[in-house]
Amino acid sequence: MSELDAARDRFLARAPAPDAGPGGAAWLRALRAEGAAAFADAGIPGTDREEWRYTNAAALARIPFEPAAPGAEVAREAVEEVAVPFFACSAFVFVDGRYAPALGAPPALATGLRVDGLAQRAREGAPRPAALGELADPKQHPFAALQAAYLEDGAVVSVPAGASLAHPIHLVFVTTGAPGAPRASFPRVVVEAGRESRALVVQDHVSLGGGPRFTCAVTEARVGEGASLELVVLQREGAETFHVGNVQARVARDARLASRVLSLGGAFVRNDLGVVLAEPGAECDVDGLFLGAGDGLVDNHTLVDHASPHATSRQLYKGVLGGRSRGVFRGRIVVRPDAQKSDARQASANLVLSDGAEIDTKPQLEIWADDVRCSHGATIGRLDPDALFYLRSRGLAETAARDLLTRGFVAEVLQRIGSEALADAAGEILVAALRAEAAR
Repeated sequence: MSELDAARDRFLARAPAPDAGPGGAAWLRALRAEGAAAFADAGIPGTDREEWRYTNAAALARIPFEPAAPGAEVAREAVEEVAVPFFACSAFVFVDGRYAPALGAPPALATGLRVDGLAQRAREGAPRPAALGELADPKQHPFAALQAAYLEDGAVVSVPAGASLAHPIHLVFVTTGAPGAPRASFPRVVVEAGRESRALVVQDHVSLGGGPRFTCAVTEARVGEGASLELVVLQREGAETFHVGNVQARVARDARLASRVLSLGGAFVRNDLGVVLAEPGAECDVDGLFLGAGDGLVDNHTLVDHASPHATSRQLYKGVLGGRSRGVFRGRIVVRPDAQKSDARQASANLVLSDGAEIDTKPQLEIWADDVRCSHGATIGRLDPDALFYLRSRGLAETAARDLLTRGFVAEVLQRIGSEALADAAGEILVAALRAEAAR
């Protein structure tokens, strides 16, 4: 039996029974059973699969992760210390994927806005959230299947029609750990933005304690007609973390989705993102920023599906790679046969800071319509030596000069984030990580 097959069987053996957990809701049982069946069939993907040819999951498979038990003790002060600066304005905290309302700082919610724990909804006998299990197909995404098999709790954000939220909704997912005790958590996020609503949702992954950890996260978002949703996924877990995230979204008529995926920590990071522009006038901005340090790997796979005419997409991913890290970007845009008047642009720009770092980038266009405007491109380079010399000649130390040029490179992505505090914090995290890498 191969390592991948053994890991598949180990994960399935530790998964909860479909009828276990909060309330035994029928919809929860069905999702778990579907996920377990799909993962049993697919298993952990190997490099023989095209979507995983650059990402070897064998290192994840070798570690005997145990699902994190409920009841981990976490101090509110510890959460505040690692959370981004606007924590005091709005925070809903989840520990190892489970809602911990006592640790958060939720604001007075706007009329009709709901932020619930998934397990709480199941216990109350509430119906299944409409987007849950609708967009992340377990048969297409093996780790989404694994997440569904372990589905227990998560965040459900329901923004009512016409609402315009003054403050971000900040979802903080804390993973706990201890040396010698590999733990796995399986958070789920569902966002439903009602017709003509406006909202910014931040999904913030942090870690406390040490030891290997595995976060297997799935996010599903539906953007209603005329709505505008900005969804920021900030991943900055510890250096021993394996993080596999999947974001799937559907954008309705004249609606707009702004997706920002920021990967700034971890030993092994894989992000899958899919957006369906389902109706005329739908728009999306799909941005990403990823940092590779040490021996880490960061892999970003995106798919923007122009499924309807008169839709617009813009995609910009930037990578900064140091040490012996490896980055992967594979961005795919599909324009369906009836999606005339589609307008799609895609760019991948990468900064390599050391001789040992490596990037594989593959932007792709798949066009089946004849009246479209589409473009793509990719660049890979180093810091400009002339610019570095100029800053040094003006009195800046080499470290400060490199920091300034690197922040200038990533500024285009950070400046598009709808929260200035979050953008500033992400920039500081990136620079601090690069300084730590340079000091090794």
